[in-house]
Amino acid sequence: MTVVQSDVVIVGAGPAGSSAAHYLAALGVHVVIMDKAIFPRDKICGDGLTPSAVNELSLMGINTDGWARNRGLQVVGGGHDIKMEWPEQRSFPNYGMCRSRVELDNDLLRHAENSGAQVYEGTTATSLITDFRDRVVGVKATRGKGKEAEEIEFHARLVIDAGGVAARLATSAGRAAIENRPMGVAARTYFTSPLADTEWMVSHLELWDGKPGESNLLPGYGWIFPLGNGIVNVGLGSVSSTKKATRLPYKQIFEAWTRNLPEEWGFTPENQQGPLRSAALPMAFNRKPLYEDGLLLTGDAAGLVSPYNGEGIAPALAAGRIIAQTYASASVRSTDHGFDLAMENYPAALKQQLGSYYMMGRAFVALIEHPEVMRLCTKYGLPRKRLMRVVHKLLSDGYERQGGDLTDRTLQLLTKLVPSA
Repeated sequence: MTVVQSDVVIVGAGPAGSSAAHYLAALGVHVVIMDKAIFPRDKICGDGLTPSAVNELSLMGINTDGWARNRGLQVVGGGHDIKMEWPEQRSFPNYGMCRSRVELDNDLLRHAENSGAQVYEGTTATSLITDFRDRVVGVKATRGKGKEAEEIEFHARLVIDAGGVAARLATSAGRAAIENRPMGVAARTYFTSPLADTEWMVSHLELWDGKPGESNLLPGYGWIFPLGNGIVNVGLGSVSSTKKATRLPYKQIFEAWTRNLPEEWGFTPENQQGPLRSAALPMAFNRKPLYEDGLLLTGDAAGLVSPYNGEGIAPALAAGRIIAQTYASASVRSTDHGFDLAMENYPAALKQQLGSYYMMGRAFVALIEHPEVMRLCTKYGLPRKRLMRVVHKLLSDGYERQGGDLTDRTLQLLTKLVPSA
């Protein structure tokens, strides 16, 4: 058996894990990041990057030249079709982007590697290593398959579970998913389309199990995100206010929805690129504590996905930055007690940034999981431009936390009136 000594071990090389690895390595921390897959690998996602995510990518120093850009969001529902541009702000650029997760996650992992992180691909974490106090001090893993598989022990002062929705390490440590936190499900595929270079991310706020207006309205929404190069990401999502995800016949709904979209998109069976695939989206800090006894949770393993729009990339990237800042302070502590006290700044920072926002999101989900409520909101809310400016910033987490315009200050006031999640 091989033993690897490191300062930090990260399990999972999605956006959260790679962001943390990059920032830690940039600070001179010896960090190992492992993933069971060999990159590049696919990940089920809408592939959309809001201005918040774009800003985080710029802070990381990711080169986004040539990536598909968009001007804003086109919202369809309730008989309305409106376009809302991303506003130019102090904290966010006035554009979003789209990048397939096959490309994005590989970009982020290679960036972390170039920053100095030690990468182990094709390596599966099997269990936590704990000491006599039940404190996490490392991870056991297997690299490779079959007779040539190698057993490795990674020892570190900090172990990070960035392993996705399954959160196997967190679960093994007794950190079960919280029952009353929202859970989403997303299903997506790709199409070749003549409109793959459109300047808008398109969101359909009503899904029908047949022809619109003549069939049953369902609890969910659909999206069309242009990736450029002739390819469009097309998918649908639903959300439940508890960890029991909504059960819908996604394939049938998807086929009915795309069949009734405008023909110019070209969403025909012949143009579909690959099967419709689905994944769960854990939301609103659905697993706690985020840090305890040497084990930290981030990304989907921590339930960082937004309950408003199902986006997990922006908060995952931001969490990686916060982790590195927190560890830099904790690493100079001479005792485990002092280390733990300093590491508590990580959940505290996330709570300050997203706690009240996500608590409002839980109330939002409880409303929109009823299709008739969504129908009334789209019918009477979409035509009101001032209201939609507020909703646009709220749903995309695109409001300033300090200062800003009237919309920003309104949302700041609302979040101050709500307890943290």
